[in-house]
Amino acid sequence: MKAVTRQTFIAGLAVTAVSLASGAALAQGAAKPGAPAPAFSIVDVDGKPQKLSDYAGKTVILEWTNHDCPYVRKHYNSATMQTLQKDMAKDGIVWLSVISSPVGEQGHVDAAKAKELTKSRDAAPATILLDPKSVMARAYGAQTTPHMYIIDPKGKLAYAGAIDDKPSASASSLTGAKSYVRQAVAEMKAGKPVSEPATKAYGCAVKYAPVS
Repeated sequence: MKAVTRQTFIAGLAVTAVSLASGAALAQGAAKPGAPAPAFSIVDVDGKPQKLSDYAGKTVILEWTNHDCPYVRKHYNSATMQTLQKDMAKDGIVWLSVISSPVGEQGHVDAAKAKELTKSRDAAPATILLDPKSVMARAYGAQTTPHMYIIDPKGKLAYAGAIDDKPSASASSLTGAKSYVRQAVAEMKAGKPVSEPATKAYGCAVKYAPVS
């Protein structure tokens, strides 16, 4: 009995070690502000290939999203996210929403459902990228929904982190919230360095597909 208990304990430590190692690898592989943004080639909801290089010379915003996440719902039910998307589009900024939930996990949708959600919420991304194998999520180290990234016209990552400074799923937290995204874009337009290039993202954990 003691031997079995000892073996179980050792096995548990091994599993923990693997989990910690995986987490460390993800953190090390995360895209960092100031460095070139990871290239990607991925299909959107219209079946069209999308590459980061397609948007060379433009500012690009990536928004990791999951419609079932209460943190995401807070920003969409209040129209905060849609307003931000539309305001950025007016400035010529390309907004790409990314769905990385694999089949069977919370937030997974097919192209038709993603389009339906976009229309019903009056959302306004340039397009939606489908990443069910989590390839793009791993490249950027996306951790939560929402998780925001801003890529400057030269292809460097200018910002990575939370949408704002209120890590709550409550709609009341929107009052007085500081938009890190708006702040970063305004500073970039003014030719200034982004004062807060990295913040801690908050929300629901991104669901990763197993590595094949």
